[in-house]
Amino acid sequence: MAGAGQRRADAAAGKPAPIDALGWVRIVLRASGLVLALLLLVPLHYLWRLFRAGSPWPRIFLGWAARMAGARVERIGVPLKRDVFYISNHLSWIDILAIAGQSGTAFVAKEEIRAAPVVGWLSTLNQTVYVKRENRMGVAEQINQLRDALTDNWSVTVFPEGTTTDGKSLLPFKTPMLRVLEPPPPGVLVQPVLLDYGAVAEEIGWVGVETGIDNAKRILSRRGSFRMRVIFLEPFYPHDFPGRKAIAAESRRRIEEALVASLGQPLRPFAYAVEAVRYEAPPPSPGGEDL
Repeated sequence: MAGAGQRRADAAAGKPAPIDALGWVRIVLRASGLVLALLLLVPLHYLWRLFRAGSPWPRIFLGWAARMAGARVERIGVPLKRDVFYISNHLSWIDILAIAGQSGTAFVAKEEIRAAPVVGWLSTLNQTVYVKRENRMGVAEQINQLRDALTDNWSVTVFPEGTTTDGKSLLPFKTPMLRVLEPPPPGVLVQPVLLDYGAVAEEIGWVGVETGIDNAKRILSRRGSFRMRVIFLEPFYPHDFPGRKAIAAESRRRIEEALVASLGQPLRPFAYAVEAVRYEAPPPSPGGEDL
């Protein structure tokens, strides 16, 4: 493994590459663009909320933030506008910006996102439901929050892998947050979503022990832009797949099928252990080239 592959492996191991002068210029320019957008759009958001009108500005800003981070988002398929539960694969914090920019959805996200610079505040503005993996006794409270978010926002997105991966793998789907669909609220559909970063998926993916700050600096210092597709797959009625495990399995099947078609090859095992979701990485292949 050499070049970009080695740098990517170093980042995943918690050894960020030094950022050169041009990289810092890119970080400053992109951050400045985000600050300018905030200064313009946040007052408009609060003005809309003052008059109890539904605010379009978080969606507009999050879509702009994705672009400032380098993503050139292409939407494929038709996102349902209301009474929908999106279930998606997960690679990066950019996922939140991209899906919200295309659909206006609220999210279920891990508690760590709340403390992330800028992204956490923006996620809170977008009525994100934060969950603590270790808070086993708080599931009922979190489900109630999820029901409220679905009522207020018309759509909610969950990332049931419970962590971010590399765009060439798909972890088992966790089901606790799908309890909100037992039984399904009246009229609610499930719509699987595939996030496809194409050739840059491994570079963008936030994996290993890389910190959020290091990942953000790495992405924002990156040269140029990258293509990202948000693919809204065909929705289904959750009552056709009774129980959260059946709903998770059907959603995963559809996302895996679309990801395999996009990659043109089978998925591979995820190469990094994730203790929080009890995922054990497979042993290295004999040739040592499993990445």
